[in-house]
Amino acid sequence: MQNPLNFLRSVKQEIFKITWPTSKEALMGTVMVIAMAVVASLFFLLLDQFFKVGLNYLIGA
Repeated sequence: MQNPLNFLRSVKQEIFKITWPTSKEALMGTVMVIAMAVVASLFFLLLDQFFKVGLNYLIGA
């Protein structure tokens, strides 16, 4: 078991090693996530419509 003070010191050292993304990198990541969510939702919308038309054709509705 480690001394709590030594543990807190090592945590502090690890925090200083973190490299945070720049605001431009964070913005680009956010834009990419939103874009991929839109693309995925359009894909599944088209796939759903395709199955809907196909099933309506098969059951004759």
